[in-house]
Amino acid sequence: MATLIWGICCPTPVGLCKQPEEPMTICVFGSLNMDLVLKTFRLPMPGETVEGYDFIAAPGGKGANQAIAIQKLGQAVEMVGRVGDDPYGLQLIQHLQDCGVGTDGIKVDLNAPSGIAMITASESGDNQIVLASGANAKLTQADLDSLKPLLTDADMLLLQMEVPLQVVMAAARMAKEAGVRVVLDPAPAPSSLPAEMYDLVDILTPNQTEASRLAGFGISTPADAMQAANVLQSRGATDVVVTMGNQGAFCATTDTTLHIPIYEVPVVDSIAAGDSFNAAMAVALVEGHSFYESLMWGSAAGAMTVSRRGTEAALPSRAELDEFMSTHVAEDSTYH
Repeated sequence: MATLIWGICCPTPVGLCKQPEEPMTICVFGSLNMDLVLKTFRLPMPGETVEGYDFIAAPGGKGANQAIAIQKLGQAVEMVGRVGDDPYGLQLIQHLQDCGVGTDGIKVDLNAPSGIAMITASESGDNQIVLASGANAKLTQADLDSLKPLLTDADMLLLQMEVPLQVVMAAARMAKEAGVRVVLDPAPAPSSLPAEMYDLVDILTPNQTEASRLAGFGISTPADAMQAANVLQSRGATDVVVTMGNQGAFCATTDTTLHIPIYEVPVVDSIAAGDSFNAAMAVALVEGHSFYESLMWGSAAGAMTVSRRGTEAALPSRAELDEFMSTHVAEDSTYH
């Protein structure tokens, strides 16, 4: 197990997590998958067979993960997506409902199976994922019609790339027309994004690999990450946040650049860390916190998620995030 050092205790609770005066909703438009997860001591090389253990089948998909993460942080959230007419699809919808996520925008596709993600996760916290999109690849105008009325009372729309790009763009366009902020997690990242997509996005949140693919050059240092953030921001996105795991996050905004330090924790499992980061950042922004404070929420939530096993079980609740941020301080290990 790769282990980092716990952060330093902060003697006084910071009291960052306030509740909004007016109820607001976050919409998530994207993927729902059943995650089939197998733990291994190490990830296999191509053509290699390794021993595994602790197989589980659990609800997932980047869209559904973000929706559940938002709900666990105490914010109302509506999920829009598509599942198959099969046992996995019924489980996915029922699970979201049990978690308190709005599901009126989820359609059941009679002609496609539910999405499946085959995940191999190592003890070091690394993972390999093979995705069969199934019904996620079938999103159409009908799904956008389900999204439109939900945007009326929404403050923010979260998007990912596990559904067709043209539908993601149409959803972003619809949100912009409704005056709703758009957050795009470009995962899995295409080789490029249409120019219009950047113009439609308020916050773009690629990880190191995704930013490298979109920017067109390798990213291995903080300087590389900041350069990539500046390049992507210059294409039209209002703000760009490049996450780099234990090196923190690097952000380019319309008027400044930011480095977001990490909360150092034992790394157990990196699955859903990005979803947790985006969800916490979104909740903080909706509740009126500054962009820097919101990114610190994301950093804390991501740290808590990688320190735990599983997907949904690793996502922090509001009480857990409050306690973590009041008892830990972030460590700037970027230049160590």
